[in-house]
Amino acid sequence: MKIALLGYGRMGQTIEKFAKERNHEIAFILDKDKEEGLLAQVDVAINFSIPEAAVNNIKLALEHEIPVVCGTTGWLEHYDEITAFCKNQNTAFLYASNFSIGVNLFFKMNQLTAKLMKPHANEYKASMQEIHHVHKLDAPSGTAITLADALLETGHNNAWELDGNSDDKLNIESVREGEVPGTHSVTYRSQVDQISLKHEAFSRDGFALGAVIAAEWILNKKGVFSMQDVLNIS
Repeated sequence: MKIALLGYGRMGQTIEKFAKERNHEIAFILDKDKEEGLLAQVDVAINFSIPEAAVNNIKLALEHEIPVVCGTTGWLEHYDEITAFCKNQNTAFLYASNFSIGVNLFFKMNQLTAKLMKPHANEYKASMQEIHHVHKLDAPSGTAITLADALLETGHNNAWELDGNSDDKLNIESVREGEVPGTHSVTYRSQVDQISLKHEAFSRDGFALGAVIAAEWILNKKGVFSMQDVLNIS
């Protein structure tokens, strides 16, 4: 499989390593000051660019009817525009705020827990924390927003807020320190106890490998997908 890397920062380079280990070829690289290869020759594109470049990068590949796997966060106000564009081009698009297999299983656990806790929302106040390295550009993380959306969909508050303390909003605390790959926790606290779900990444390898697995899965498909489709846990 020939892969385009749209964004060639630390994640792009880690994806390249795993792609080559799985006998794939990097046929095109696009970054701020770098363009190598021919986009028209690739089978699938993986976008881990900066948020400001994401929409243009995704559309560039979709215009060539190349399926796109995107892990960039911080651009989701354009998500509906991109999915409509994908369908119009009759190709495929898969966005995930996190490609780690463990995180996506964690997403499913979070959905189930949120449903279980819904009848007890008056007794248990939900909150969240995400911790990432100091280089991360957006806050809260896309992973945290995905987790928060599951709580909001089941009636735990009607909105989230960043680093707040409102009684009627779900608080997401964002911490930036060191080289932390990513730690996310969801906590339900009452006057007598608390319940916590937590996922801690030890390296970026899980994110990169998951992106390559998603690229393998989306090849020759049409439509808009998620990692739940890849893992068959939707």
